[in-house]
Amino acid sequence: MKKNCRIVAAVCAAFLLACTLVLGLRASYPRPYAERVRESGVPPALAYAVMKAESNFDENAVSRAGAVGIMQIRPSTAEYICRRRGIPFHGENLLDGEYNVMLGCMYLAYLLERFPDETAAICAYNAGEGTVRGWLADEAYSADGITLFEIPYAETRTYAKKVADFRKIYEIFYG
Repeated sequence: MKKNCRIVAAVCAAFLLACTLVLGLRASYPRPYAERVRESGVPPALAYAVMKAESNFDENAVSRAGAVGIMQIRPSTAEYICRRRGIPFHGENLLDGEYNVMLGCMYLAYLLERFPDETAAICAYNAGEGTVRGWLADEAYSADGITLFEIPYAETRTYAKKVADFRKIYEIFYG
């Protein structure tokens, strides 16, 4: 009887430890600005994976290249997206999380429309649309002009893998 109680206690302790680890890990994968993400039409797991890869949800992040905010969008890119959408551009608001996520998701949606392959769109978010179009036109990197079988920039290759991995985690945690 005592042996059975110890086994049950050990199983319960292991279960509680596993739950604590999962809940702690899940807290590392938040879903801020859910309404903005939902409105964007971008798959939520992908939008959050980009946020995590870009800034780890730091609304005040600023890169050496001048990208800012939670989605690390460059002011020139944000202005371009606003012009395309016919909405006013407010560069002074790029560090506002709500505004940054709205424009970052708009840009991500734009790239997903332009590139049938999601990995190519993610690479374009990191390396630029023109750069990825060049890679797709080069037989050394793409056999069909749609998908990349090689990503020439190490930083972009690492970024694309990180986004894909984060996306899988979001899908596991949140469906």
